[in-house]
Amino acid sequence: DGFTSVMIDASHLDLADNIALTRKVVEYAHARGVVVEAELGKLAGEEEHVKVEERDAVYTNPAQAAEFVAKSGCDALAVAIGTSHGAYKFSTSEPKLNFERLAAIQKAVPGLPLVLHGASSVPPDLVAKNVKYGGDMKNARGVPEEMMHKAATEFGICKINIDTDLRLAMTASIREVFATNPKEFDPRKYLGPARDAIKQVVKRKIAMLGCAGKADAVKAALKN
Repeated sequence: DGFTSVMIDASHLDLADNIALTRKVVEYAHARGVVVEAELGKLAGEEEHVKVEERDAVYTNPAQAAEFVAKSGCDALAVAIGTSHGAYKFSTSEPKLNFERLAAIQKAVPGLPLVLHGASSVPPDLVAKNVKYGGDMKNARGVPEEMMHKAATEFGICKINIDTDLRLAMTASIREVFATNPKEFDPRKYLGPARDAIKQVVKRKIAMLGCAGKADAVKAALKN
């Protein structure tokens, strides 16, 4: 009652090579009934083994987006409008997303589902809890939740990737258990609270993005 999707991120390549590689993935995936999310534009920040300095980040070009989608055949497109990976997205600058560019991209690829990566807000309460129990998170700062709400509700972004906030919630909870009960060694006693903390963040994000109470509608859309 759903669909299978994969993501190919060749945004580190030039436009032609990104298109070529993405097209290969699309052809392979579509032949097996799988939809493909691709990426155009380079996000700042650190993800796994890839680190991109803020000065090297590249916003998605609307004109290139139209060419990329037409030639690659991707089903969804992750765009760069100012988000970035990790917990230090705006450690040296004011948070800002380029909504004008986002509107231009939407106009260039009408009807195509758009995606935002690197969209964690790095909530101050979770940062403070990590610091309280021994964490070192100086200058940690993310995308304000009101900006993510705007992207989802006013610009119709269909998928928003949030990972850092979940890590912060889990780590803060584990730190608290170890700090308040140094003798604890049972994983159930610290992973249980960590799991509950992640659930609370997920509930918070679902509400913030305007998705609460829409499960039945989504299921019905997938069946159609």
